[in-house]
Amino acid sequence: MKRNPYKNIVIVIALLSLGLIAFLPGLSAEEEEIAPGRKMAEQAAKGIEHWTTSDHSKFSALDKEFSSGSEITEACLSCHTEAEEQFHKTIHWTWLSPYDDGGTYGKAGYSVNNFCISANKMEDKDCNSCHVGWNGKEDGINCLLCHSQQDIKWKAEFADYAFFKEMGDDEIADDIQKKIQSAAKDIGLPGRKNCGNCHFYGGGGEAVKHGDLDASLINPKKTLDVHMGIDGEDFTCTRCHTTSFHRIAGRVYSTPAITHRKSLVESDLVPKIMCESCHTAKPHNNGHKANDHTDRVACQSCHIPEFARAHATKMWWDWSTAGKLKDGKPYREKGEWDRPTYKSIKGTFRWEKNVVPEYFWYNGSLTTVTAKDMIDPTGEVWISKPNGSREDENSRIFPFKVHRGKTPYDKVNNTILAILESEQVDGFWKTFDWQDSFEKGMAIMDLPYSGEYGFVNTSYVYPTTHMVAPKDNVVECNECHTNHNSRLASLTEFYMPGRDSLKFLDMGAWLLVLAALGGVALHAFGRFFAGVTRRKEK
Repeated sequence: MKRNPYKNIVIVIALLSLGLIAFLPGLSAEEEEIAPGRKMAEQAAKGIEHWTTSDHSKFSALDKEFSSGSEITEACLSCHTEAEEQFHKTIHWTWLSPYDDGGTYGKAGYSVNNFCISANKMEDKDCNSCHVGWNGKEDGINCLLCHSQQDIKWKAEFADYAFFKEMGDDEIADDIQKKIQSAAKDIGLPGRKNCGNCHFYGGGGEAVKHGDLDASLINPKKTLDVHMGIDGEDFTCTRCHTTSFHRIAGRVYSTPAITHRKSLVESDLVPKIMCESCHTAKPHNNGHKANDHTDRVACQSCHIPEFARAHATKMWWDWSTAGKLKDGKPYREKGEWDRPTYKSIKGTFRWEKNVVPEYFWYNGSLTTVTAKDMIDPTGEVWISKPNGSREDENSRIFPFKVHRGKTPYDKVNNTILAILESEQVDGFWKTFDWQDSFEKGMAIMDLPYSGEYGFVNTSYVYPTTHMVAPKDNVVECNECHTNHNSRLASLTEFYMPGRDSLKFLDMGAWLLVLAALGGVALHAFGRFFAGVTRRKEK
């Protein structure tokens, strides 16, 4: 019986192929199981429904006519006796960092940005529209901004009520009063819309500041955010931003939002603000390579491949072009996505969608520039920049939105200028007078102004933590581990396989590969010729 002379080669190739297939990722039963981190998160998220022992519609304190917001607050405090004292200590009320006794950091302090620049210590009335008081810090806390489950414009409703009451039109006034009372009695925990009314629209419009926070998150699908998706986990903001004595967990720019990386497995009292809180520090299946990255790479870096995936976000703001008029009047221009590309009161803008983040080492805190700090106008000025390094065990490679633009500065004192903007206080948006607006703004801040201004290139970062994509849309390994357009091309202080090249190391690796292939080839040829020799001998 004749034997096939190529049989041995076919067998060798088949065995090598089977060996390779055995090591291919994603095919083992273990990989198809739910990863431990997912299981822990599901366990942590159990019992998310809240119950209550009170029905505010039955409270006699709320069953009355209200002619002002402060009267509603007084009714709230008649039962919630400690709430006012608690809330007055929070950053939502003070607009100051709780870790800074000098009143430097925060909207009510000397902090600046490259959007609307400054709130002028809360003297700018337009900025105060997002404060949780009925009238800035005056007239008490507006509890209903966070707790009413109805969407109502309180100032407008009270103004209309007063107008029709004074005009003697009791029918319309009564209808408005019923609307006010209904919203005052429909009380619950803060929902996405409560938080989003300010945080989705900060900086003067939707998605101006944050690239990962906009109105698309009010009722998102899980393809946009796996945690907040109404067809998925349906988390509200407070599910992760947990609250104690009205203090809401979250990042604080001068101090990390959390100083440890404990999970709920280690302590059921930790805030749920970190990914590790629910998913643990080893969220993937045992042996999965991604587990080896968690001590250096933040979960967000892989699981948020792009931000602004639903609505465009502002990426550039050039103040130097502001002040132009048409026929003596301010004007605006719109571009793609129906977003403004020019406003006389603010300058030129650029918007983008599906933006790939920029990556930095981040320990949870930022270094920020204030109106007091000197800058170097000869280069790009980072008004805020992440703190962290590869040597810091608390630092991770983290994704950011970086907003850039041209911002006014004092050419003599080398400081960012806190321009007064609001029309209500005769700011730039009314006068279009640069000098007058700078003089007023800096006087409010009690800071010097030389009278000479210019515009400097600035950058401002926002950590990207929302819009977590489904697991089948995560960043692929070769998007970082590549020498062409690597996502981490800017982080050059360490060696990354696939991205970087070390001549001797690469040469040694290729020699090993060639030696292995040569060994396989020699073995195959040896088996082949041995078979031929045996057949000749027979």
